[in-house]
Amino acid sequence: MGTMMDLGLRSADNRVWLAATDPSTAGSVRRAAVALGEEIGLPAAAISGLAIIATEATTNLARHADEGVVLLRVVRAGDAAGVGLVAIDQGPGMADVLASSVDGHSTGGTLGIGLGAITRMATDFDIYSRPGTGTVLAATVWAKPPAPTWLDGVARPLAGETACGDGYAARELDGRRQIMLCDGLGHGPLAALASEAAIAAFLEAPPGGPKEILAFLHGRIGHTRGAVVGIAEVNAARDTVRFAGIGNIAASVCGDVRRAMVSMPGIVGQQRHSVREFDYPLPPDALIIMHSDGLTERWSLADHPGLLTRTPVVVAATLLRDASRRRDDAAIVVARP
Repeated sequence: MGTMMDLGLRSADNRVWLAATDPSTAGSVRRAAVALGEEIGLPAAAISGLAIIATEATTNLARHADEGVVLLRVVRAGDAAGVGLVAIDQGPGMADVLASSVDGHSTGGTLGIGLGAITRMATDFDIYSRPGTGTVLAATVWAKPPAPTWLDGVARPLAGETACGDGYAARELDGRRQIMLCDGLGHGPLAALASEAAIAAFLEAPPGGPKEILAFLHGRIGHTRGAVVGIAEVNAARDTVRFAGIGNIAASVCGDVRRAMVSMPGIVGQQRHSVREFDYPLPPDALIIMHSDGLTERWSLADHPGLLTRTPVVVAATLLRDASRRRDDAAIVVARP
């Protein structure tokens, strides 16, 4: 799950992950995407474009990729709504994405004509690909396009589960841009309830810094099994980010170098130990990346040349693909303040 609220922030409801192992699965992905478009009231022309995107992306994953999966999600920005598709695979990747976007250009390692159709039909589009590593493609169809978002993420439940116990949210309140990532203990429906309660409490919390908000959350989610939580607050005027965390949430400022932010032991709602805030420099082109322990911390943007410049959702999906443990729920959120 993922929730982003207030001006300039989008919400992302990660609805369903579907395997793209055979060309016949394109029909299932198309029908699911169209159903989401109808649910949010997309016009007929937008739904037709969405159907083409879903078909082309899934068919090409099945034909050319390894371990291809598709995430379908509902995205919102103010009163605007759209349907997003994120296609992820582990190879063979593309050496020249621009050439592969030209209709008629097709090899065993490209999306060929399908990629050209996707770029034309999508309101928002971004792609990252490297030979031998794979491709991540994100396309969204909106009824009316909103402003670009500075923050996005993805969440995926443990294999075999439909409910994800990891989530993220963001808000802007009294000039404070705050980001939260949480991991409900365990996995499955009870973990999801803990995560949902933490997100609701975060969005309702009175003005305050990360430390005060964590204290508020601790008092609000005691009826759940508890969660580990990290909260980052951006101060763009001072080029700093303030962070406080309880439990094993990984948070980093990533620019030319990656600097980890410190979280303290404990469980929000159950066992809260001492909470401390720390301030970190935030270089102009840096990203803030936070994720649950469903991803290993042994990743590096240096292994992904050019990824730092891609959209937050593509950065998040690429790291989820390459650093996921696959034995737990996983969520990652990426901010470009």
